[in-house]
Amino acid sequence: MIETRLTKAFLVATVPLAGFLLVAPAHAVERESHLGFGGGLSILSVADKSSTDVGGGLGVFYTYGLTDQWNLLVQGGISLVSTSEPADANTPRTRPYTVSNLSAGIGYVFDVLSWVPYVGVLAGGYMMNGGTIDGAHFLPGASVALGLDYKLNRKLAVGIAGRQHFFFTEMSTYPSFTDVFAKVEYSWGW
Repeated sequence: MIETRLTKAFLVATVPLAGFLLVAPAHAVERESHLGFGGGLSILSVADKSSTDVGGGLGVFYTYGLTDQWNLLVQGGISLVSTSEPADANTPRTRPYTVSNLSAGIGYVFDVLSWVPYVGVLAGGYMMNGGTIDGAHFLPGASVALGLDYKLNRKLAVGIAGRQHFFFTEMSTYPSFTDVFAKVEYSWGW
């Protein structure tokens, strides 16, 4: 009985420690570049609409290591947020089919072994197109990025990235635009 308890206590203490020691380090370094591609879910709230627009999106991500902790972030994407807006004269001219963006900013990396969480702030431009919008509608904005990458090896990582976007000049019309993408990333230059 005592031997069984000691065995369990030993396993409880050593298995997590062994897992921690056997994980390969992520090795975030200065001047390392990452190029990634992802896809996932996009959600747009329009103030004069009773429901949110939910669709799919694609994104491209470039990261350059300024230091071990700080990265330059450049991100672009396109999201299909709606495909079925009524086209009658009473429908407000604020409901796009697509939202595209290109932004740049800075991110902070919490380098934790092979799991690499990060946060970032980006500023850039947005274009809304289609739906009930006449032509293309350009908006300045910013986004807050959160992510978690898993380094498979020195060159390849997979992860999840979330971005909450803010449209500076149209925050009352578009109170929320969110992307959540699964992504794959290739690294070089370390």
